[in-house]
Amino acid sequence: MATIVTLTPNPAIDVSTSVDRVVPILKLRCTPQRRDPGGGGVNVARVVRRLGGDVEAVLPVGGFTGQLLRRLLKDEGIPSRFIEAEAETREDFSVSELSTNSQYRFVLPGERLRESEWRECLTTLNRSKPEPKFIVGSGSLPPGAPNDFYAQAAATARKLGAKFFLDTSGAPLAAAIEHGVDLIKPNLREMRDLTGAALADEADWIAAARKYIDAGKVAMVALSLGHLGAMFITRQQALRSPPLPVDPVSAVGAGDCFLGAIVYSLAKGDNVTDAFRLGMAAGSAALIQEGTELCRPADVYRLSAQVAIASV
Repeated sequence: MATIVTLTPNPAIDVSTSVDRVVPILKLRCTPQRRDPGGGGVNVARVVRRLGGDVEAVLPVGGFTGQLLRRLLKDEGIPSRFIEAEAETREDFSVSELSTNSQYRFVLPGERLRESEWRECLTTLNRSKPEPKFIVGSGSLPPGAPNDFYAQAAATARKLGAKFFLDTSGAPLAAAIEHGVDLIKPNLREMRDLTGAALADEADWIAAARKYIDAGKVAMVALSLGHLGAMFITRQQALRSPPLPVDPVSAVGAGDCFLGAIVYSLAKGDNVTDAFRLGMAAGSAALIQEGTELCRPADVYRLSAQVAIASV
């Protein structure tokens, strides 16, 4: 069994293409499409695998797109445990407008998971033997899954003796935090939604993270700030890193690359600063790839030398 297990309750096939200009009504002639396995935990697994980590993915699949997702994960060499679902696995798609370098991202809702199916996701996770060191829950919840799904996953991780990292938002995030998790990776908007506060500056960001840390609900907060870079906050440290000077091509999966590199680094025994450095490099490396390609290891390690980190 893998050192890192990812849990993706709402996986997808990510389809990407480009056109010269997005306009209404007219037929838009697109470039050849690209299809990649997607969904937060799936992308984290792809990143960990590319960096050389020991990872396994747990996810439901259904229908023709589910079969395609199986094949795409096999093609990337990612060991996976699949839960058979009645609903068709969803698709997401992104369109890059070549004339403006703008990207349009369309995220479709997943179809409803039956209770037996989402429960089987947790049961499958609980069967992980030998026990993993890290479990990463990531992505939205499909219709049918309860808001405390990730809280139940966190309880399973605790039973297995694994650290539980989470990247989601809204009520599922709040429910999991109430139970207790080891790391959350919100962006600034998600952190504002979670706290109900404006969080106008760096001092507010640190105070918001430490509120959960001091309460024993969260051990670490990896806060992505978009064009402002990111922070990594623990009880002892508050680290800040500015964005790297890259020319973005696609934003798809950048946050997943950030998290995937962090968990990979921590799993191999790196300290928090080095893990944050690799995460920043991986997130930036994703931005320079087209569509849903995600980061490439050569770019990650090249960019890691350019990452600046300061204690605040």
